[in-house]
Amino acid sequence: MKVWLAAGLVVLGIGMVGCKKEAAPVVVTPVSGPFTGEELKAFTALAPIDSHAHVFASDAGFDAMLKRLNLHLVDILVIDDQNPEYKASSAKVDAAWKFVKGSEGHAVYCTSFDPYKWKEAGFAAAANRGLDEQFSKGAVAVKIWKNIGMEIKDAQGNYILPDNPVFAPIYKNISLKNKTLIAHVADPSSSWGPIDASSPDYSYYKDNPVWYMYGQKNPASKEQILTARDHVVEQNPLLRVVGAHLGSMEADFKQLGEHLDKYPNFAVDMAARMPYIMMQPRADAIAFLTEHQDKLIYATDLEFSARDNADAKMKEWEAGYARDWRFLATRDTVEYNGRTYQGLGLPDGVLRKIYHDNAVRWFPGVVGR
Repeated sequence: MKVWLAAGLVVLGIGMVGCKKEAAPVVVTPVSGPFTGEELKAFTALAPIDSHAHVFASDAGFDAMLKRLNLHLVDILVIDDQNPEYKASSAKVDAAWKFVKGSEGHAVYCTSFDPYKWKEAGFAAAANRGLDEQFSKGAVAVKIWKNIGMEIKDAQGNYILPDNPVFAPIYKNISLKNKTLIAHVADPSSSWGPIDASSPDYSYYKDNPVWYMYGQKNPASKEQILTARDHVVEQNPLLRVVGAHLGSMEADFKQLGEHLDKYPNFAVDMAARMPYIMMQPRADAIAFLTEHQDKLIYATDLEFSARDNADAKMKEWEAGYARDWRFLATRDTVEYNGRTYQGLGLPDGVLRKIYHDNAVRWFPGVVGR
C-alpha cells in the first residue's frame, strides 16, 4: 500500500510538473533618447570624433551641442548633380567653411573636386589648383563619390571608374600634400539586387531611385568599382585612403577584414552602416571590431543644412550618437528599424581607438589645430 501510494505521488508529481505553467517571456525595453548624465560623462571622456558628417549651416545651438558632447567632426563636401542640395557651388563651400571656422576647433573640412568636368582640357591641373587652395585654408581630406563608377560615362557609354588615369595626378597631389582620400565608391550590395523592403537601405533607394542599379542599363558591377578602388590604393601606397561606409563591403565582413589586413594604407569609416554591424551575430561583431580595432573609424553620415529645423536636428543627432554609444559601449538593448539588438560592451581601449585615436591617425589635423 505504501509503495503504491508513493508511486502514485511520483506520477502525480510528474503530471504536475508537466502541467506547470510556462514563465512569461522577459520583455526587454530598448533604451533610447538622449544621453543620461552617466552616459554623457563616459562618451565625452573619449573626445569622440565623427569622421563623416555633412554640415552646411551655422547655428549657435548646434555649436553648443558639439561642445557639450565634446565632439569633433569631419565636415564633408559632396558634389552631386542629381541633388540640388549638393550641386557644385561656391555657396555650399562657403557655408561649410563658415560653420567650420565658427566651430572653435570642433570641425574640420573635407573638400572635393568636380568629376563632371573630367573631359575638359587641363582637368587634373585645374582640380589640383582648387584643392591646393582649400588645403591652404586647412582642409584635411578630399572626397570622391559614387558618381565615379555609378553615373559618369565616357562617349562610348562606359562608366568612368575610380582608377581612370584622368584622376591619377589628383591622387598623387593629395598624397604629396599629406591629406587623406575619402572614397565613397559603390553602394550597398542591395542596390544591385531586387527590391527588398527588409534591407536597411530600402528607404534610401525608395527616395533616391537614380542610385538603384538593379534594372539600370548595363551598370558597372559593384565588383568592378571596388576593384578599381583597390587599384588606387595599390598604385598610391603613401596615400591614406578611408573607405566610406565600411568601404562598401558592408554585407561581407570576411571580404572587409581581408582588405583591412592586405592594405596598410586603407581603413574604413562606419558611417550609416551601424545596422549591418548590429545584424551580425553578437559574438562575431565583437570579434571583428576587436580584431580590426586599428582600422575602424567612427562616423555617422548625419546632415544639417539651412533648410533644417535646428532644434529637431540637434535632437536627431544626439539620439543617434546615444544609440550608437549604447550599442558599442554597453550591454543595453537598442532598437533600430523595428528590431532590437543587445549592445556589444566593447572594452574601453577598443572604444578609444574607434571613437578617437584612429581618426587622429587617418585625418591628421582633425583635432588640436
